[in-house]
Amino acid sequence: MIGISILNLSKRFGQTLALDAVNLEIAPGEVFFLLGPSGCGKTTLLRCLAGFYESEEGSIRFGDEEVTRLPVHLRRTGMVFQNYALWPHKTVAGNVAFGLEEARVPKAEIVPRVEEALAAVRMEAYAGRHIHQLSGGQQQRVALARALVVRPRCLLLDEPLSNLDARLRLEMRTEIRRICREAGLTAVYVTHDQKEALSVADRIAVLDAGRLCQVGTPREVYRRPVSRFVADFVGETNLVEATLAARDNGRLRLEAAGHPLEAPEGEGAPAPGAKVTLSIRPEAWRISAGPGGIPGKVVETVYLGEMAQYRVETPLGLLKVCELNPRTGPPEQCFLSVAPEDVVILHGAA
Repeated sequence: MIGISILNLSKRFGQTLALDAVNLEIAPGEVFFLLGPSGCGKTTLLRCLAGFYESEEGSIRFGDEEVTRLPVHLRRTGMVFQNYALWPHKTVAGNVAFGLEEARVPKAEIVPRVEEALAAVRMEAYAGRHIHQLSGGQQQRVALARALVVRPRCLLLDEPLSNLDARLRLEMRTEIRRICREAGLTAVYVTHDQKEALSVADRIAVLDAGRLCQVGTPREVYRRPVSRFVADFVGETNLVEATLAARDNGRLRLEAAGHPLEAPEGEGAPAPGAKVTLSIRPEAWRISAGPGGIPGKVVETVYLGEMAQYRVETPLGLLKVCELNPRTGPPEQCFLSVAPEDVVILHGAA
């Protein structure tokens, strides 16, 4: 296993700055996700790692080796594309063997390596089939086997599940993580799907306009976003304007539209009197009929079985509220409360 070091990496396309001095450390064996909206630079960064794009500034290291200017075929990466890029006229085994044949690996070695790669993705029974005889999920497994068979130092995946239906995406999330773990691979995975990133990644880097906004574990990024952009992009949230009233024994006392709230006192907390923006996730609100808390009126209900989503008019504005395992409908007139640990003060500018 190798780690990946990215130092001050910048990439331009004409006048467009696609990557702006990106710095990242990816640990050996880590399943690392690049997450962000279309055009944020995540695929550009992945292609710089693969060697398809050459950066204008900065450096890339695989372990102790400088690879910034190294050609694609010498980097020993395995790439899995969004559209699979499989040969329709070849069998499953033929597709997986293609990279080894191009590298002039002896035929006696190719057969067991293809069998090993197909076994890793649980496709050994399909070796003789042609691509058109496979489902989308099976084709994705073949693309993974083709990347694994060359025994790469790291695996690079560019939105590999975007062409699959919802059920197959769920299945393949688990499979990709299993394959990376069993093969002992460092993996860099590009997606715009927040649920995919939260459920599979060891750590996530959130990008916007070519810049890193936040790097952390899925739990850190979701529960402690550093900016409006991260809070709003990763899952859903309520952005609430408030004033910091006082510090009190490790807690920050806040006032929002005349109603008190509390938050933990973290690093870089502003001084009393400062205007702040809070992020409060929909599922963090507790909704009740009894008095106490922020008064509200439910104006919209969406029932989803395992949860219900409400829009509630309050003095703080129109809030999104999520109730897990709803047994009955909410009272039209209600009260909302939230635990201090679920109130996040956003410090980032974006």
